[in-house]
Amino acid sequence: MSRQGPIRHAVITGASRGLGAALARQMAAPGRRLSLIARSEAGLQATAAACQARGAEVATRPQDVADAAGMAALLAAWEAERAIDTLIANAGISAGTTPDGAPESPEAAAQVVAVNLLGAIHLVQPMLPRLLTRGEGRILLVGSVAGFLGLPDSPAYSASKAGLWAYGEALRAAHGPAGLRVLVAAPGFFASGMSARYLGAHPLEVGVEAMAARLLRALRAGQGRVVTPWALGALLRGLALLPAPAADALIRLGRFRIAPE
Repeated sequence: MSRQGPIRHAVITGASRGLGAALARQMAAPGRRLSLIARSEAGLQATAAACQARGAEVATRPQDVADAAGMAALLAAWEAERAIDTLIANAGISAGTTPDGAPESPEAAAQVVAVNLLGAIHLVQPMLPRLLTRGEGRILLVGSVAGFLGLPDSPAYSASKAGLWAYGEALRAAHGPAGLRVLVAAPGFFASGMSARYLGAHPLEVGVEAMAARLLRALRAGQGRVVTPWALGALLRGLALLPAPAADALIRLGRFRIAPE
């Protein structure tokens, strides 16, 4: 694998709040360009101001990551301004079982997969040829421990994160020898607006700044995988190895409902 240079231009999706905003703030530094994508223009401007105060050059664009053509055009424009070397696919939404016990709608389930999985693909695939030509680059895919075992109240979310994990594993195996570093991350609960919607226990939850710091340490170290907290990820991985009736019975013990946004 080739030696990686410093991060000079990073693109971060879902950067208007929560983990994406925390990642942007912690990455902000003089001489570094951060290009931020999210649905909320007001949130993007708040993140941009915080990053600029730390000396970073910042560009923002309200953009739906599920729009493949729009993402490709935006990335091409930003690449023309300054070569992109780091991609952070963080944009994510959730649906799931409502407080009254109703399952997620077909439309909501499809949208979760479109944003969480296809949105990441729309970020990475247009840039992949350029990164491979240069022989270096970093990709961080923010998944979830929910991708290790389908959670009863979040089937579409679990599916999207399982797909994202497999996508990242494949990218790393395929292109690591060419100099591409791919980190697939499986965080557990961390304090955020999305987490607050889960009406139940939040085992081993950490602050959003702490989670961002953990992921960035793994990215800078060139790790291929990070599961945090490890114990929660190991528990779900272990349950997945049990016979289906036993695993289903145990995972139902931790069911929770999801409040509307």
